[in-house]
Amino acid sequence: MTRHIQRPWLSLQPSDDPLEPTGRTVRWGVVATGGIARTVTRDLILLPDASLHAVSSRHHETALAFAREFGAAHTYADQGATPGYAQLVQDPDIDVVYVATPHGQHFEVAKAALEAGKNVLVEKAFTVNAHEAQALVDLASARGLFLMEAVWSRFVPGMLRALDIIESGDLGEIQWVSADLGFPAPKDPQSRIWDVSAGGGALLDLTVYPLLWAVGALGFPDSLTAVGSLNEDGVDEQNALTLSYSGGQLATLISSFVAHGPRTATVAGTEGVLTSVGSINNPTELVVRRGWDPARTETIDVVGRGYVYELREVVRCIQQGAVESPTMPWKHTVDTMRLFDGVRRQLGIRYPNDEIH
Repeated sequence: MTRHIQRPWLSLQPSDDPLEPTGRTVRWGVVATGGIARTVTRDLILLPDASLHAVSSRHHETALAFAREFGAAHTYADQGATPGYAQLVQDPDIDVVYVATPHGQHFEVAKAALEAGKNVLVEKAFTVNAHEAQALVDLASARGLFLMEAVWSRFVPGMLRALDIIESGDLGEIQWVSADLGFPAPKDPQSRIWDVSAGGGALLDLTVYPLLWAVGALGFPDSLTAVGSLNEDGVDEQNALTLSYSGGQLATLISSFVAHGPRTATVAGTEGVLTSVGSINNPTELVVRRGWDPARTETIDVVGRGYVYELREVVRCIQQGAVESPTMPWKHTVDTMRLFDGVRRQLGIRYPNDEIH
């Protein structure tokens, strides 16, 4: 059967230990000090051939606290009209910049880093629209620099095992996929989740994960129908997508910031069905049932919080001079943003960046 997401380099090695060094030390700069930056950096410092060189923040105090916690050698903060990130990307000792700002700032920060000659890892969602995504890909290509969207779930062991099972034919021909991710987010108007200028909403923040299961099992769809609800600021609170394929296959995806969901993925085929257990971002168990036979459960071990796997890919690619990861290729990133643009047209979601870029 077709494998729609290429197996990561690490999974093809005799030793699949993500903490085993693969070459020279790669020096990192982290832009932003929020929750995702802290979570990812906690795994980054586990890698023996990755060094946290610098961090930037709008405020000196937050940059300094982050540096003390994780051992960064240098800090940058806003100085007058010059943002901290603009100073960080000019640091000659940084090999790669990790962009962990709100979505609405991804384009400007990643563009500045690429223009400064830095390799870049951009947190998902990569940008807020496909135009921005394509512009960054074109810039990285022209400069010969590594660029990747940080969809960590493409690299975690649970997802890889699920894709292996799908590819093996154990489930037969895949006919439908269902996946959801949701939880009630506090209605804080200051939160990036509810800020339209930050690219807030369930679509950009959550939907990449349910979509991963559909793309992994069936590829990108031939057509899409979307419904959803927006708040008074035009931010999507939740959405439901139906993906259709020329062979008759279907995928239904739900993302929500207003309700708890089971947070599971189901892949159904002519011979059997697979269900994820644990968050669909990083499944720790997979339940497989063929026909009417008793189900079998596979337990998955994960190193760290699970981010070490994508970080190993970034480090390895930079060490070997690759400009993109085969597992998270530029085309998939741009195609995802085009798909999200289509969803936004159907739901009436607009971001300020749409008028700028």
